[in-house]
Amino acid sequence: MKRTIKYYRIIWLKHDLPAGLSVFLVALPLCLGIALASGAPLYAGLLSGIIGGLVVSVISGAQLAVSGPAAGLSTIVAASIISLGDYKLFLLAVIVAGLFQVILGILKLGVIANYFPSSVIKGMLASIGIILISKQIPLALGYDQPDFWTSGFINLFSPDNFLGSFQQFNHHLTRGTILITFISLIALIYLQHPSSKKLKVIPAPLFVVVLGIIFNLLFTNAASTFSLKQTQLVNIPSNLFASISFPNFSNIFSTTEIWKDGLIIGLLATLETLLCIEAIDKLDRRNRITPINRELIAQGIGNMTCGLLGAIPITAVVVRGAANVDAGGRTKLAAFTHGLFLLLAVLLVPFLLNKIPYASLAAILLVTGYNLTKPKLYRNMWSLGWKQFIPFLITIIVILSTDLLIGVFIGLLISIYFIVQNNFKTDYKITKSTQHEIEMHYIKLNSNVTFLNKVKLRKALDEIPEYSILTIDGRECNFIDYDILEIISEYYNKAHDRHIELHLQGIETVNTTAVH
Repeated sequence: MKRTIKYYRIIWLKHDLPAGLSVFLVALPLCLGIALASGAPLYAGLLSGIIGGLVVSVISGAQLAVSGPAAGLSTIVAASIISLGDYKLFLLAVIVAGLFQVILGILKLGVIANYFPSSVIKGMLASIGIILISKQIPLALGYDQPDFWTSGFINLFSPDNFLGSFQQFNHHLTRGTILITFISLIALIYLQHPSSKKLKVIPAPLFVVVLGIIFNLLFTNAASTFSLKQTQLVNIPSNLFASISFPNFSNIFSTTEIWKDGLIIGLLATLETLLCIEAIDKLDRRNRITPINRELIAQGIGNMTCGLLGAIPITAVVVRGAANVDAGGRTKLAAFTHGLFLLLAVLLVPFLLNKIPYASLAAILLVTGYNLTKPKLYRNMWSLGWKQFIPFLITIIVILSTDLLIGVFIGLLISIYFIVQNNFKTDYKITKSTQHEIEMHYIKLNSNVTFLNKVKLRKALDEIPEYSILTIDGRECNFIDYDILEIISEYYNKAHDRHIELHLQGIETVNTTAVH
């Protein structure tokens, strides 16, 4: 026992402590930025990061994944807060989401992610990227009251929202904000370039935040017109725990919207977590595999805790997990350590966090949004062909026009349509030849023949001319649906009347006399 404790203490001091510190430096600005993008109180993002580190990591079986607020949920969170009209009601939806994840984990339904086509998931993430960018542009330009974000991307361009707010831009813009945003974007783009390898000791989001603080201090000390207004800086209460909102359980059944939003958030958080876990497991040099059902239970308990304590929902996040791997993290103690550092930052130095410009956070989220919807992604999906590109594109268009759930559902239907269409083409093959002036028709059934091919098979049989020979070969079939056997059996009973010589190979007829 003592040897085990000593071993983990050495691992923590040598690997997990510095990795946890590195992840903390990446997570801090992202927690604030994602809370900002979600339209939630900024402290809610920090609380989510703390819960992801201190609660989820203890229950989870993932050694390298790190949980916290995710950019992928920001749009649905923002829409839910607005539609419910009360942050306390939204917290009830977060608890429902967590409960849904726990149930999925207990029922061992972690494989649910495998049933969503890749094209639909990529379309969902791309549309989130577009919405994320559109929401950050006003803040990046210095508009400190982005109240025109109501519900949906399309509404941005309505006269009441976009044009009305655009006319008020000159009352809110500051040249300092635009300058900080521009410098931050340049820095982020440069730090992503391979030539900046030596500078990657400092996490790019942290570097940008420090840069924003320094520039604003220079503007303020020089009494410049470039200095930012107080409303353009982060505002974390000095006594954070006194200002936390808690859910009002008496309203849990007051509206079905709470349950609907909770299930949507739970489903999306589950998908994002499982995709992230798969990606991080591939980066693990020790080839450890995360138990996905245990992970869902951990995430569910984490989200229920978030709802109880006034935080926004969490998922496992690729950016944090990748930062953990790059920093040399070995065990889940690194994720726990990052949560500990977040808690200490909130308790000890909230005054330092309040010097961060919104412009710096907006720049980070603009780049995050761009990475979700890169032009390279669209080119790649186009190169895969129409059956991948159309569901991808329609998912994006419908999400931007309506909401995330409808977009994913429509994208799923389009994908299913292509699967069904593909089955129509592959269930059987017809060949035709002539022997001694008699037409020979040969229908070869493939491995699995389902009811989806009923209409086309019946039409093909009806087109067989009289005084011909037809062979239907099912010897290589693993499965033939009863509906198909019924059609073939009915045809077998009538073939003689049409002067068609019918041969069945590997197919047994069924009794059709009771069919009405």
